Amino acid sequence: QVQLVESGGGLVQAGGSLRLSCAWSGRTFGIYGMGWFRQAPGKEREFVAAISWNGGNTYYADSVKGRFTISRDNAKNTVYLQMNSLKPEDTGVYYCATRGNGGYWEPTSYSYWGQGTQVTVSS
Repeated sequence: QVQLVESGGGLVQAGGSLRLSCAWSGRTFGIYGMGWFRQAPGKEREFVAAISWNGGNTYYADSVKGRFTISRDNAKNTVYLQMNSLKPEDTGVYYCATRGNGGYWEPTSYSYWGQGTQVTVSS
């Protein structure tokens, strides 16, 4: 059984920073690519960032490129999302997930999901 637990969300003013963490337990963490998605009220879940199993490749949505950084520490079974220069439109519930087959930007490509952590950016 795989479990993902996100943490680090909260309320921050526009321009501020947050660092999200996603801790993994269960099967070997290092063999999976990982991704972060977010969902705002009334909107579909959208891709934010993804990272390959060894951290060698990273991918970002255009809306966060240059502001967010995804990273992972396989020794700690943890993936991170550093979010800088936050904007009100970054508000939403952020989820981490393990990637299976398919495009890194597609939610259907991901197998296991965490419960999410709320990020609220005030203007």
